[in-house]
Formats: sequence, structure tokens, C-alpha cells
Amino acid sequence: MSMMTPDSRQPAVSGDPSQNNHFAFAAMTSLFFIWGFITALNDILIPQLKAAFSLNYTQAMLVQFCFFGAYFLVSPLAGKLIERIGYIKGIMVGLATIALGCLLFYPAAEISVYALFLFGLFILASGVTILQVSANPYVAILGKEETAASRLSLAQAINSLGHTLAPLFGAALIFSATADLSASAGVAGATADAKSVQLPYLILAGVTLLTAAGFYFLKLPLLTPPVAAASPTQQQLTAESSIWQQKGLLLGVLAIFLYVGAEVSIGSFLVNYLALEHIGGLSEKQASTMVAYYWGGAMIGRFIGALLTRYISASYVLLSNALIAILLLFVTMNSTGMVAVWSVIAIGFFNSIMFPTIFTMAIRGLGPLTSRGSGLLCQAIVGGAILPLLQGLVADSVGVQLSFIVPVLAYGYIAGYAWYSNRQHRTLTSLSQVSL
Repeated sequence: MSMMTPDSRQPAVSGDPSQNNHFAFAAMTSLFFIWGFITALNDILIPQLKAAFSLNYTQAMLVQFCFFGAYFLVSPLAGKLIERIGYIKGIMVGLATIALGCLLFYPAAEISVYALFLFGLFILASGVTILQVSANPYVAILGKEETAASRLSLAQAINSLGHTLAPLFGAALIFSATADLSASAGVAGATADAKSVQLPYLILAGVTLLTAAGFYFLKLPLLTPPVAAASPTQQQLTAESSIWQQKGLLLGVLAIFLYVGAEVSIGSFLVNYLALEHIGGLSEKQASTMVAYYWGGAMIGRFIGALLTRYISASYVLLSNALIAILLLFVTMNSTGMVAVWSVIAIGFFNSIMFPTIFTMAIRGLGPLTSRGSGLLCQAIVGGAILPLLQGLVADSVGVQLSFIVPVLAYGYIAGYAWYSNRQHRTLTSLSQVSL
């Protein structure tokens, strides 16, 4: 069965393909911004709910467990949904689902029930998952394959802009609202903390619904994955081929799992880590601003990475960034004061190109299996649920500072994956040249 969708039966582009592709790419960046903004807002939500419900670190990390757990459960369904209705309709479904999840925060805050917050986060993340399964491969195939990593890095830079602005948005609306509500007569502290998230998430619901309406009226190119060319070492893939036989994809899935887990773990602990007296001694509002620097570094790094990966092998850039991230983690684990603060913040810059680079390396050559491969890679984002929870357990046992050993191990695998992928790509390139 060939992977035809309602979208794929129509012409892919009309008019000037280059202009259509540029317009489509610009439209897609709005989605990357939205899910980056929502994801980073969890870093502000965690300390807020931790205080509101008197949670320990492990319990607080259930926010990320429910959010990123949705990727694992929903990604396979999202991949099949995209095959049936196409990328563009999938985007509209994802945006509507995000809005529903955001709206659930209002009753959760009214009755002050942590479990309902977690359920709302799961629904919200389900929508983000559908967006990722739709938008990542769409951007990857919206042009030449050799520039896919650069194109996705640029889109991820806009994603990082959302990550950068979200902590500032959260600090301004959530922490300020907490102070105002706590000062009001007759409002309990825990209730005030919970209600402070209502307005921000109502705003997000409205924005996502407006964006979904915008995509309904936009005339974007209707794309399908290209057919993979046969290589000297493998037969041409078909829609009936098994993704479980694609070694490069499976290794990339584990790399995505560990990368997202490491990035999310670091971001999730930043506010509480920087508030420690021997580290930064910052208030929650001040620490939230520093979280913006962490994600801002990723944004700058992705703009630079989009340029670098046009001239330098993406695997070399990935390898060097992973090794530097490991070095910075060891520095923050063995220092105090501003050295510890800025070494952990700087990791954001070196995280920058990891996701788009791993993603494009993993789906390279999948052809008609691209949507399923994308779904499996997005499913691996469940690492953002598992590693923060694991680091929470370590933090409760030996302290937050030493708990950063968890992301150290993750970056170690990523460095190994980059080395292996570069070696395999060079081998295949040599074989292809010989066969010519």
C-alpha cells in the first residue's frame, strides 16, 4: 500500500515552487515557536506547582513525565493520522488539541487539584506531539535533502525563541500573580499559587485557536515524502518495509530520547538549582530570567548551527557540542557561585543543533517510511519524561548538584552516536562512488 494521503493527491506546489516553499517555511516557524514556548513554560510551572502542592523533586517532575509521556503514547497514532489526513490538517488538529489542554488549567486551578493539572498537561502535550510529527518532516522535505539539517536548525532556532521568551512571560504573569493573589484577603497561599497559572494558559489557548484558523485559510504546498533512492547496501524502501530494520533510525531514536531527556532535565532543575545559596542564591523570579538565558543560548546556537552545517559535516558539529556539554556539566557539578551558574546556563548554546541534526540524520533515506520514522523519533521525546524523573530521584537522594550526572551520561551516548553516524555515512558515500 503506497502512502497516499488526501494532501498527496493534489499538486505539491503551484506557481513558483521556490516562493511557495519560502512562504510555507515561514508559516511553519510559527508552529515551532508555539510548541517551544509551551514546553519551556513547564520550567516555570514546575517550581510554582511544587510550592503550591508542597511536592518533593520527584513529585514535581511528574509535570514533565505527563507532558513528555504523551509523546510516547500519542506519536504512533499521530503518525498514522498524518498518513490519513496529511500534514496541514494534522497541524490544525494538533493546535486545537493544545488549546483544549490549556483550557483545562482553569478548572484545575479553581479546585486546586494537582492530578487535573497533570491531565491537562497530557492533553496539551498530545497536541504538541501531533504538531511535531507533522511539522518536522514537512520542513525536512521542503527543499533539498542536503540542506535539510540546516533548514530544520533554522526552524528550531525559532523554536528556541519561544523557549527564551516563555520564562520571561511566566515570571511576569505567574510569579507576579502569585504575589498579588497571596496579598489578597481571604486567599490561601496554595490556592493563590495554583490560580496564578489561569491567565497565561487562557492566553495560550486563544493564540493556538487563532493559529489553527490561520492555517485553515493558508494555501501551503501539499507535500509527500520523496522516494528513497536505492543504495549499494540496501534495497529501495517501500511503504511495506519495516522501520524496525532501519539501524540508523533506531540509533537516532535512542539519541533523541537521551538528548531531549538531558535538555529537559537541566531546564527543569534550573530555577531550584540557581536558588541554592551556594550556587546563585537567586529568588524564583530572578532564576526564571536566567532560564531565559539557557534557552536564549540555544536560539543563538541554532542560528549559528544553521550556517555551520551548510559547510561542516553535521555529525562533527554534533560530536563537538556533546563533548563540550559534558565538560560544562562537570564544571557546574564541581564549583559554586557564578562559575556553577554560567557553566550550566552555557549548555543551552551547545544543545542548539542537537535535535535537528539527530532528527535529519535518523530519517535520511527513509523515503516512504519518513512519516513513520518521524513518528518513532517523536515518540522518543518521551526521554523528557523519564530522565527528569530519574534526575529527581537522584536529587532527592544526593542533592541537586550531583544529580547532573544523569545528563552527563546522556551526552556521552550522543557523542558516540555522532561518531558512529559520521563513520557510516562516509562508508556509504565511498560505496556509492565506487558503484558509479
